[in-house]
Amino acid sequence: MRLPPSVAFARVVASVLSIVAAATAVAQPQPAWPAKPLRLIVPQSAGGSTDLVARPLAQQLAAALGQNVLVDNRPGAGSVIGTDIVARAAPDGHTLLAIAASFTATPALHAKLPFDSQRDFAPITLLSAFPNLLVVHPSLPVKSVQDLLALARARPGQLNYGTSGAATGTHMSMELFMHLTGVRLVHVPYKGGAPSVQALMVNEVQVNMATISTALPQVRAGRLRALATTGARRAGVLPELPTVAEAGVAGFDYASWTGLLAPARTPQAVVERLHVEAARAVNSAEMKTLLATEGAEPVGSTPAQFATQIRTEIARWTQVVKAAGIRAD
Repeated sequence: MRLPPSVAFARVVASVLSIVAAATAVAQPQPAWPAKPLRLIVPQSAGGSTDLVARPLAQQLAAALGQNVLVDNRPGAGSVIGTDIVARAAPDGHTLLAIAASFTATPALHAKLPFDSQRDFAPITLLSAFPNLLVVHPSLPVKSVQDLLALARARPGQLNYGTSGAATGTHMSMELFMHLTGVRLVHVPYKGGAPSVQALMVNEVQVNMATISTALPQVRAGRLRALATTGARRAGVLPELPTVAEAGVAGFDYASWTGLLAPARTPQAVVERLHVEAARAVNSAEMKTLLATEGAEPVGSTPAQFATQIRTEIARWTQVVKAAGIRAD
């Protein structure tokens, strides 16, 4: 059926206008990013190891991006409160999350979480990593990891180890140590790393896997004895000290770390830009010096590498937590 000329003309005009509108939409520039100050959520208290990395990082990101980056400490519920804020934030690149290694143990420790640790976040980069330090009270008759294992087996349930709290990195690293060696020590949690190391110095507990920044000054002062570091390779600040794996515990590798996440569905271009700027920041001379004082090293891994690490560590801690029967509370 032949259409009247007026109807045919109208349809042609409508078709042309549709094509023009579509082309115009494609040609429209995307909204500028960042369009406003960024908020960097730290789900732990100010002054902690994550906060110490987040604050200088925020300053360098602000200079690179041309917008203020505000650090917002939101501690509570084992970092769940601050983490959930970012999971629910708009995925526009203006809300970020600084996380610690304990992020990967959280899914195993909590029966129900308000977020999914993998599905609800976009990994940006692993910022820095640092091993812990296996230390004992000087009165303990051990000079090596193997000595400690022999003593623990000879005196089951009689040696105490201190941590910075249940389900923290120092706790999880000791649980991994016991899981791999079969020894059992008694857990004594404290309210922070400093109190747990103080308890070790007065022989209230006999063992600790403390952060290097907390324990090293006491080791150098002769108040504690260091047996090994916990990372995959020897620590730059203690090159003479073997790793736990080198000392005979095959498969042991634990490093505390700090990483950067955004909400899931954040535009990939924004994630890539944040990765580039964050990696540049942590590898700057200023931040390398700062990290070295904490026994840490800069990393700056790609988003894909960081996603793989998170996935691998969640699987590992799920196994360890199940075997040890650990609870977050």
